[in-house]
Amino acid sequence: MKISKVSIIGLGLIGGSLTKALKERLNITEIKAVDLNRQSIDQALAEGYITKGYTEINEDIYDSDLIFLCTPVKNAIEYIKKLSSKVRDNCIITDVASTKCEIVNFINSMDNPPRFIGGHPMAGTEKSGFASSLSHLFENAYYILTPTVGTKEEDINIMVNIIKGIGGIPIIADAEEHDFVTAAISHVPHIIASTLVNLVGKLDYPDGKMQTLAAGGFKDITRVASSSPELWENVVLSNKQKIAGVLEAFVETLNEFKKYMDDDNAKSINRYFRTAKDLRDSLPDNRKGLLISAHEIIVDVVDKPGIIGEIASILGNNGVNIKNINVSNSREFEQGCLRITLPDSDSVKNAVTLLSNRGYKVYKI
Repeated sequence: MKISKVSIIGLGLIGGSLTKALKERLNITEIKAVDLNRQSIDQALAEGYITKGYTEINEDIYDSDLIFLCTPVKNAIEYIKKLSSKVRDNCIITDVASTKCEIVNFINSMDNPPRFIGGHPMAGTEKSGFASSLSHLFENAYYILTPTVGTKEEDINIMVNIIKGIGGIPIIADAEEHDFVTAAISHVPHIIASTLVNLVGKLDYPDGKMQTLAAGGFKDITRVASSSPELWENVVLSNKQKIAGVLEAFVETLNEFKKYMDDDNAKSINRYFRTAKDLRDSLPDNRKGLLISAHEIIVDVVDKPGIIGEIASILGNNGVNIKNINVSNSREFEQGCLRITLPDSDSVKNAVTLLSNRGYKVYKI
C-alpha cells in the first residue's frame, strides 16, 4: 500500500519532528495535523509542513492511510476509541508513547481492533513543542515497533520502510519485553536521578553548601531530573509494575554493595566498579538511546583573558554552533575546565577535531 495521506495527532516535539521528517525525507505532501494548541497548527501551516490543521479530529482525519498518535498513552487510547470505527479499513494507526503494554493490551481486548502497531522512537531533546522539532531527530535512533492482534505483515513492512526513510533503526519487540527494557534503562534511571536531587535537598546544610558544590559529575548523572514532571507522571503510572520490579532489583543491588562496605570487602568493591566500567565502556556510542545525550565536550585550557573567545571563534568560524559555554568550578573527577554544550553528535565530532588540531586537549563526556 502506498502511503500518501498521513495524519499527525499531537504536534509536540515528536509529532512535529515526524511531520518534518516525513515531508523532507519521504516527500509525503499531504500531511494533516490535530493539536489543541492553535499556535502549533498555525506555525506548521505557515512553514509548509502540513496541508491542513485542526484542533479536533474530523472526517478529514478519518480519510488517512496512516495516523500517528503523538500523545500520552491515556489520550492515545481515547483517540483510538474515536478512530477505530471511522477510519478506512486499510488505515494503519500507530503511536509514539514510551510504554507499550497498556495500549497494546487495550487494542488486543477490542472486539474489532484497528490495524494498530505500537511505536516508540528512542529520540528526544531537553526541549518540547513544535517550535523545537527537528527533521533529523530520528537519525541513528532505535525505533521500537510492537505488533498487536490487528497488525498485518504489510503494516510492519510499511512502518519499517518509513522508519528507515526518516533515518531511524527499526526493531520489532513484544510489548512486555519493551516495557521491561525501558523500565531498566530509562524509567528507573529517571527515578534515581530525581531521588539523588531530592536527597541533596533533604540532607543539605542550611546555607545550601551541597547545592553550591553540586556541579560537574553530579549535574551530569542527574541531568534527566530536569525532564517534564507531567510526562514522567504518565510514564510511571503506565509502567508501574515493570518499574516496581526493576526498583526492587536496584534496592537489592544497593544492599549488596552496602554489605561489601560494612565488611570492608575491598575485592568485592573493586569488582563492583570494574564490572560496571567494563559494561559501560562496551556500550555503543554511535546510536541514540532512551536517555537524551548531553552532547558536551570539556576542553583543558589555561585561565587567561580571551581564551573563551578564542575557542568560540575556532568553532564558530567553522560552522559549529555553541549552545552553551562555561567554566567548570567542580572538577574533582574530570579533566579540563571549559565545558561546551553543542546541539548534536556531529557538532561534537567536528568540535573535537577542530580543537584537537589546534593543540587543545579535548574530552567527550
